[in-house]
Amino acid sequence: VQLQASGGGLVQAGGSLRLSCAASGNIFSFMTMSWYRRSPGKQRELVAAITSGGSTNYADSVKGRFTISRDNAKNTVYLQMNSLKPEDTAVYYCNGRRTWVRGDDYWGQGTLVTVSS
Repeated sequence: VQLQASGGGLVQAGGSLRLSCAASGNIFSFMTMSWYRRSPGKQRELVAAITSGGSTNYADSVKGRFTISRDNAKNTVYLQMNSLKPEDTAVYYCNGRRTWVRGDDYWGQGTLVTVSS
């Protein structure tokens, strides 16, 4: 499985961006898909996740502003980011895994999101 993330860029505070992550192969619909981010000087953190059944969870810092969704027909997971803040500036990574398969862990390349104040 290969994951290809896109959609990052430079946006002003209060603006919006939508990240996409397209997966190859035929197991996408079985995977829990997540977005992580890493800011300079900080550890990687989980931003949002969506299970194969569509259940979602979010970091407290993005609740109400970010929405994760998936389109199994397109093998793609999205992260809609609204009301962006400078502290959202980070490299965002998508991740996919089948939680019942040991060692199942796929990462996309990062996409940089920069929010200017």
